[in-house]
Amino acid sequence: MAGSAYFPRPAIRTSDTADAPRHSAVVRITHWINTLSFFGLLISGIAILLAHPRLYWGETGNLETPSLLDLPLPFVLTGQTGWGRSLHFLAAWVCVLNGLLYVLSGVLTQHFRRDLAPRSLRGEEQPPTYNVLQRLTYLGVVFILFPLTIWTGLAMSPAITSVFPALVTGLGGQQSARTIHFAAAGFLVLFLLVHVAMVCLAGFRNRVQAMITGKDRT
Repeated sequence: MAGSAYFPRPAIRTSDTADAPRHSAVVRITHWINTLSFFGLLISGIAILLAHPRLYWGETGNLETPSLLDLPLPFVLTGQTGWGRSLHFLAAWVCVLNGLLYVLSGVLTQHFRRDLAPRSLRGEEQPPTYNVLQRLTYLGVVFILFPLTIWTGLAMSPAITSVFPALVTGLGGQQSARTIHFAAAGFLVLFLLVHVAMVCLAGFRNRVQAMITGKDRT
């Protein structure tokens, strides 16, 4: 995002593009809705995990069966995850619907092809907004990590898998879905941390204002 070996230099804005927003209204709105829903998922997901910090592989798993991984959490909550599950369910559907709007808009406006699809710099007068690594990372999050998280989340719902059993059988069982869900969520949290770090390095106030108003701070 900033001019360095890791962050590409911002393109020089001509008179034709000086008034164009850095981010479209749909990108800005869906970004902040996704931010709120993601934090709701994160907080509620931690509460749910604290109730049973063990991961398994296969269809079933409990305290009487061997675990794939025991998470070294500082404490365990018992009998207090009702609010966590309700918040997780609500935030998940907000995230899914918001993500569908973002993807649909990105396809129709060619946002993914123009701003995120990797391309050769040969013959271009201006460098792209993001470098190749950033583009691949964003595309991986949008089209791999988020869909995988949604799939594994649906696979843990008995009501949904009773209608679409392939959702869970394709993953090897409900506990396998839970384990993959945890791993995918971990990568999303890692992406969030790196993303925030890059925003800070590139100029926090300027980048946040651009994501709020669409324009860089002058």
